[in-house]
Amino acid sequence: MSTWTLQCFSCRNTIEMEDKVTRSDTCIHCGSDIRVCKNCIYYDPGAHNQCRETISEYVPDKERSNFCGMFKPFTGERSAGEDVDEAKAKLEALFKK
Repeated sequence: MSTWTLQCFSCRNTIEMEDKVTRSDTCIHCGSDIRVCKNCIYYDPGAHNQCRETISEYVPDKERSNFCGMFKPFTGERSAGEDVDEAKAKLEALFKK
């Protein structure tokens, strides 16, 4: 059995895994589900359904555990996304009269 690391999408801490990721696995740091779209190599916010893989069924909540058969854990580091409040403020400033 080999050990590998995964970065949690939610808290960005690393998690050591020894086996495949199951639906019941959670982050030891923040408690978030691990088998989620945002921890998958195919997750892409700019792609159709936010997934680069052809999927048969839409997964509405990308941060909750799901049954997707295409799930493969993303083992690198994703760049931190822009803060939602900061993005909203920029949009409001853009359309301000």
